[in-house]
Amino acid sequence: MKNKIQKIAYNSLLVLFLTMNYSCSDELTERNEQFPQLNPANTDELAGTWKTFLLTTPDEFSLDAPIASTAAAFTREINEIKSYQASITPEQKKIIKYWSAGGVLRWNEIMRTLVARHNRPPYQNEDGTYPAPSGANPFANPEFPFSNPPYAARAYAYVSAAQYDAMIATWHYKKLYNRAAPFTVDATLPVLIPKSTLPSYPSEDAVLAGVTVELLKLLFPTEIAYIQEKAEEQKLYRIISGANVRSDVDAGIILGRKIAGKFIARAASDGTGAAIGNQALWTQLETQTAATGETPWKSLDVPARPPMLPLFGKVKSFLMTPEMVVASRPIPPPSTKSEQFAKELAEVKNYGKNATRKNMQIVTFWADGVGTYTPPGHWNAIASESFVELNYSEVRWARNLALLNIAMMDAAISCWDAKYTYFNPRPSQIDPSIKTLTGTPNFPSYVSGHSTFSGAACVVLSHIIPVKKQSFVAMAKEASDSRMFGCIHYRSDCEKGLELGEKVGGFAVARALTDGAE
Repeated sequence: MKNKIQKIAYNSLLVLFLTMNYSCSDELTERNEQFPQLNPANTDELAGTWKTFLLTTPDEFSLDAPIASTAAAFTREINEIKSYQASITPEQKKIIKYWSAGGVLRWNEIMRTLVARHNRPPYQNEDGTYPAPSGANPFANPEFPFSNPPYAARAYAYVSAAQYDAMIATWHYKKLYNRAAPFTVDATLPVLIPKSTLPSYPSEDAVLAGVTVELLKLLFPTEIAYIQEKAEEQKLYRIISGANVRSDVDAGIILGRKIAGKFIARAASDGTGAAIGNQALWTQLETQTAATGETPWKSLDVPARPPMLPLFGKVKSFLMTPEMVVASRPIPPPSTKSEQFAKELAEVKNYGKNATRKNMQIVTFWADGVGTYTPPGHWNAIASESFVELNYSEVRWARNLALLNIAMMDAAISCWDAKYTYFNPRPSQIDPSIKTLTGTPNFPSYVSGHSTFSGAACVVLSHIIPVKKQSFVAMAKEASDSRMFGCIHYRSDCEKGLELGEKVGGFAVARALTDGAE
C-alpha cells in the first residue's frame, strides 16, 4: 500500500506544479483518469435513519414532493436528456467520466487543491510586521485564507460533516417520495453511468453540489467562480448521463443549500475568528513560560512572525467538550534544563548530521508544508485511495470522510491546546547549529502536529478498514518519525503527539459505533 500512496504523493506534487503554472481546471483534468465510475456494492438504502451531526432530524429542512413520473412535465424532462445525448460533445463526455467517480470523492479532491493553492503564509510588510488575511476583505493583500494545517483541518471537517448530514437527508427523502429514475420510466433512455436502484429524487449529486458550494464559498471566497463552475459541471453530468431529470437536480440544490446554512451558522461562532490572538496574548505566552524557568518558544522567521493561531485550542469541536480537550492534554514535555531534554536534542542533531537517503525520502514524503494540501489533506488522499477499492455508496463515502476529518479537526484543537499550554522551543532554537531538513513551522514544538493528525487518522481508518490497520499504523509512525528525521521535533513531541491523536481518534470511533451505519 505504501508504494501506491507514494505514487499518489508524486502525482500530488505534479498536480501542485500544474496548479501553480496553469490553472485549477488543468490540474483536475490531470486527475480525471485516476478512478473508475462509482458503482456501489451496497446502496445503504436505510441511511436516512443514520445519526446526523447538526441536523436535528433528516427532515429538519423540508423538501416539496416531486411531480409524478407519469406527468407530461416529467416526459419533457426526459426529452431534455435525450436532446443533450443526441449532440453530446467530447468535453461533456470528459465531465461525465470525471464526476461519475463520485461526488464526495471529487469534491474532496477539489478541496485539497484549494487548500494547497492557499497554503502560503503572508509576506511581511515593509516595517517588518506581518499582515493577517481577513475574511471580511478576502481580496485584499494578503488574500484570505492562509490555509495552514489547523485552518485546513477545520475546513475539511466542516465540508465533510455538512456533506454527510446532507446525504442522510437525501436518503430520507428518496425513500419518502420514491420517485423512479428516468431510465426506469423510459426504458429507451440511454444511461451513460452505472444504474442505481435507488429512487432518483432528490439527486444526491445535486445535494452535494448545493451544500458543498455554500461551504466552500465561505472557506475560499476568492475561488467562488471556480467552485461554481465545478458545481455546474456536476449538475449537468447527472442530466446528460441519464441518471436524473432536471427536477431531481433542482430539488437537490435547494436541499443542499438549506443544510449548508446550519453549518455556516455554526462556523461563524466556533471561535476560529479569534484564534489569531493579539500582541498582548503573544507576549503573555512568552513571559509566563519564562517565569517558570523554562525557555519559551520564539519565531525563527526573519523578521519574527506572530505565532500561528495560539487560541485554536479553544475552537469548538464537533465531538469534544472543552473539558475533554483539557483532560486529553498530554503531560508536560521534558524540562529544557533536564538530562532527558539534552538527550532528545542530541538525537535530533544526530539525525541532521547523519541523514540517510531513506530518512530523507521519509522527510520528503511526509513534508506537507507550504503549497501542499497539509497533513490532514495527505490523510484524505490516503483515505480516498483506500475507499475507492471498497466501492462505497455516496452516503458511506460522506460518513467515513466526516469521521476522519472531524477527528483531525479535533486533533488540531487538542494539539494546539498543548502547543500553547507548554510553549516549548524548537530544536534549532536551542541549538542553532542544527540545520532542519524541512521548513521550520511557526509555532511551538510540543506536541507534533503531524503526529497528532496521523494518530487520529490512523485510529479512524483502522476502524473503518480493519484489514489495513497494520499499514495505517506503519504510515502514522513514519509520518511521526519524519519530523524527528527533519530536525524540527524532539522524540517526546512525536511520541506524545501520536498518543494524543490516538485518544482523539477514539472519540470519532465511539461515534461511529453508535451512528447506525455499522
